Amino acid sequence: MSENEMLEKNETIKETVSEKLETAKEAAEETADKTLEELEAENEKLRRELELMKEKTIKERIQNLQVDALTMNQESLAECLYPHKWYNPFPKFRFSERPDTAAASILEGNIIILVDNSPSCMILPSSVFDIIEEADDYYFPPVTGTYLRLSRMTVSLLTLFLTPLWLLLMQNPQWIPDWLQFIQIADEQFVPLIWQLLILEFAIDGLRLAAVNTPSMLTTPLSVIAGIVLGEYSVKSGWFNSETMLYMAFVTIANYSQASFEMGYALKFMRVILLVLTSLFNLWGFIGGTALCVCAVAFNKTIAGKSYIYPLIPFSWSECKKRFFRGRLPHN
Repeated sequence: MSENEMLEKNETIKETVSEKLETAKEAAEETADKTLEELEAENEKLRRELELMKEKTIKERIQNLQVDALTMNQESLAECLYPHKWYNPFPKFRFSERPDTAAASILEGNIIILVDNSPSCMILPSSVFDIIEEADDYYFPPVTGTYLRLSRMTVSLLTLFLTPLWLLLMQNPQWIPDWLQFIQIADEQFVPLIWQLLILEFAIDGLRLAAVNTPSMLTTPLSVIAGIVLGEYSVKSGWFNSETMLYMAFVTIANYSQASFEMGYALKFMRVILLVLTSLFNLWGFIGGTALCVCAVAFNKTIAGKSYIYPLIPFSWSECKKRFFRGRLPHN
C-alpha cells in the first residue's frame, strides 16, 4: 500500500469517527432535552404494555384449559394455570377475601381472578414479598406499618432457623458463649433431641387438625386443656424436655404471623429438612440445608416468569425500600 493510499485511509477513518461522535452528541442532546414528564410518560407506556402482555398470557392459559369442572374453586384453577413442582412448596398465588387488598393489587398492576362460588380472589403474579405483605400495614402510620412489616419478616425467618440453630448449638455446646449458657438443657434426656423436635412437628399438626374438626363452641377450651395437659405431662413423663417444648411452642405461634397457610407449610418443610440435615451432618448439614432453602426461594419464578424474590434479585434499591418500609401513600 502506497503512502498516499494510507493517508487517504486515515482521513476516511477520521471522518467516520467524527460523524459518529457528532451523531452521538446529537442523540445525547436530544435525550437531555426531553422533559421529566415525557420520560414518565414513556415509562408508563412501557408498564401498560407489560401489563397487557401479562393479561393476554393469563387469558390464553384460561381459554386453553381442558377441564370438566373446577371442583375446588380457585385452588383447582391455580393448579391448572401453574402446575406446582412437587419439590418446591412455595406458593405462586396470593388469595384474599378483602376488597381493599384486591383494589390495591389492581392499582399496582397485578391481575385479579374471581372464581364462581368462591369468596376469595386470586392475585397474580405474586412474589414472596407480596405473600408476606399485609393490607393492615397501611391502616397505621408509616412508622407503625414499617415496624409491623419488619417484625413479620423477622419472625418468619425465626420460625425457619430457630430450632435448627438451637439443635446445632446443643450438638456443639463448646460453641455457646457464656452469656447464652442458659439455653442448654438442664434435665436428663431420655429421647434424642432430633426425635423430640420431629415428633412435636407432627404432633402440632395433629392437634391443629383436631381443632378444625372440633365443634366451634368446644374449640377454645379443648385446645387450652390439650395444650396444658399434654405439655405438662409429656415433660414429666420424660418424652420431651421443657426447652424443646418452649421453642416449638414459639415456632407454632409465630407461624401465624403471616396469613398464608401455604407459606407456613413451605417454611415448615424447609425447617424439617434443616433439622434432619443438621442432626446427620452437624455444621455442614446446617450450612447445606440453609443453602438448599436459599436456592428453593432464589431460583423460584412467579407465574409471569419474574424472580420470586424481586427486588433482591435482580436488585432494585427503590423497590426494596417499598417492600421493607411502609412509605407515605402518594398524594398531590
